Amino acid sequence: MDYSKGEISKEKQLELYKAMLKPRMIEEKMLILLRQGKISKWFSGIGQEAISVGVTKALTKDEYILPMHRNLGVFTTRDIPLFRLFAQWQGKKSGFTKGRDRSFHFGTQEYNIVGMISHLGPQLGVADGIALADLLKKREKVTAVFTGEGATSEGDFHEALNVAAVWSLPVLFCVENNGYGLSTPIQEQFKCKDIADKGIGYGIEAHIIDGNNILEVFQKVSDLVKSMRKTPRPVLLEFKTFRMRGHEEASGTKYVPKRLLEEWAAKDPIENYVAYLHEEGILSESLEVEYKKEIIHEIDRELKKAFEEEKVDFDETIELSDVYKKFVYQDIKPNHITKNIRLVDAISEALKQSMEKHEDLVIMGQDIADYGGVFKITEGFTDLFGESRVRNTPICESAIVSAAMGLSINGMKAIVEMQFADFVSSGFNPIVNYLAKVHYRWDEKADVVIRMPCGAGVGAGPFHSQTNEAWFTKIPGLKVIYPAFPYDAKGLLNTAINDPNPVLFFEHKALYRSIYQEVPSSYYTLPFGQAALLKEGDEISIVSYGAGIHWALEFLEKNSHIKADLLDLRSLCPLDTVSIFNSVKKTGRLIILQEDTMFGGIGSDISALVMEHCFEYLDAPVKRVGSLETPVPFAKSLENGFLPKQRFHKAIIEILSY
Repeated sequence: MDYSKGEISKEKQLELYKAMLKPRMIEEKMLILLRQGKISKWFSGIGQEAISVGVTKALTKDEYILPMHRNLGVFTTRDIPLFRLFAQWQGKKSGFTKGRDRSFHFGTQEYNIVGMISHLGPQLGVADGIALADLLKKREKVTAVFTGEGATSEGDFHEALNVAAVWSLPVLFCVENNGYGLSTPIQEQFKCKDIADKGIGYGIEAHIIDGNNILEVFQKVSDLVKSMRKTPRPVLLEFKTFRMRGHEEASGTKYVPKRLLEEWAAKDPIENYVAYLHEEGILSESLEVEYKKEIIHEIDRELKKAFEEEKVDFDETIELSDVYKKFVYQDIKPNHITKNIRLVDAISEALKQSMEKHEDLVIMGQDIADYGGVFKITEGFTDLFGESRVRNTPICESAIVSAAMGLSINGMKAIVEMQFADFVSSGFNPIVNYLAKVHYRWDEKADVVIRMPCGAGVGAGPFHSQTNEAWFTKIPGLKVIYPAFPYDAKGLLNTAINDPNPVLFFEHKALYRSIYQEVPSSYYTLPFGQAALLKEGDEISIVSYGAGIHWALEFLEKNSHIKADLLDLRSLCPLDTVSIFNSVKKTGRLIILQEDTMFGGIGSDISALVMEHCFEYLDAPVKRVGSLETPVPFAKSLENGFLPKQRFHKAIIEILSY
């Protein structure tokens, strides 16, 4: 190997050696413990230490790094106490996830490390968001994110690099090309000669680095990040290296040709570097022994501490309370000055007033800047808040949701507008696997609101008409809000933005310009988890939300002899079960109306809850009414038949006659 050291001092060269030696020795110990059954799984980074250490040493400690499961050197170079790492790997409470996630699936704000999830790709977009926050705050910092050559086949890789390029984000995309994605060799993963070639397609700078040469890694990365801090831009780095052990230990390496293993064993980053240091007279044998003794003692001491800790105890209250970040709701009352405005206007007002209230709030979405969004909700916002805070995005829902998570990690708030709720399927993974789980896993907030223009009745067909709230109400960690009136929409959206937890905020398109209400002109909030009792009666309870509320109101106005409780849920998660149960106990009958298709909808859960908690109060079976079990059709006659409005009329008469 060519160890041209440039301006790297002897002291720094020794520091780099010791920093590589530590994760290697820890790994060797972990492999022993794995065979002894004292840890459950291990993803080896042996042979790749130079990349983790070199990159981490080139960054400042206040710059974020997003490592993978072979980047132990990132964690040790950031000086994380070893007993906490050992406790993490044993599922102990002193670990970073309190036993809730394994290996390196965690982050820590204390050390500016943001760990991976098994789906790999989202963390690339998260890095974009972290870098965007630094850029907006004019902080001269770089964010480094790791991935493997296998994950470069994911759509998230393309999306994240494209966003970083378009927005000139200072992200160092570190691809460890170690030859195999589990057992799939690189020639079955991509066709181009080098991964670095992909940089050309995004118009970004790209370099190939010998990932086994610590001095080359450190020097080149140091030079690059120094330049990136002054001239923000993304850089793609392909580190050529090799995975010397299995994807994880159980999978082995039988699929790897022996000659390849021998070839790369000869390129071991530590053995070659030690030989160079001895040859140059920088490292003596006594100093080498001293380093190893010091690390062995630290490993043994910290392991003892971790082993002595008791296994984590299950406490249902603690488990449930850690799903969401604690949010202390502030009830801000409105003034008495009102305007008769539409639902669409109320949402726009809430966004505008929240942008004024929260200087760290950023709105992102397709066509939302000068164009004002397809529903014109953010029209004029760029004049008020600038294009840096009201950001047009490429068509890449997954990367933008992930970037919103990154903004939150780096101290900002984010709103993502899905152009249509249907399109959220393209950003589903980071919502349900990253945003929803991050607080439970490692106590990190996801201060993100995702606006969801939804619903049928506008002749938009199967891909612009779904009301897909049930995709998210079953996911622990998400909050789901669905207002039917302008007053509620404004107050609840303000609360959603204040809440540090991820909120899916559904806005029915057919109600945008058809529903008017007197709405206070000032900023105000409304609490989650409180249904609104719109009508009172003792014959039947009608529970609904969104457009269904207006269908029920219309029916009751035409049938004034029916005395019904009409409950507008407004908030689906958290759900106001108290109000539902109290109403059912009073009336003895319940009908649940939802625009969503019947099977698997929120109505099914409400029905089950009432059967479990109010069975003895019921005078008739609980009735659910929903849309037809088909995609949403386009033609008006078909759409009318699909929607449950007419079936609701028939069903309520039947249940009253039971």
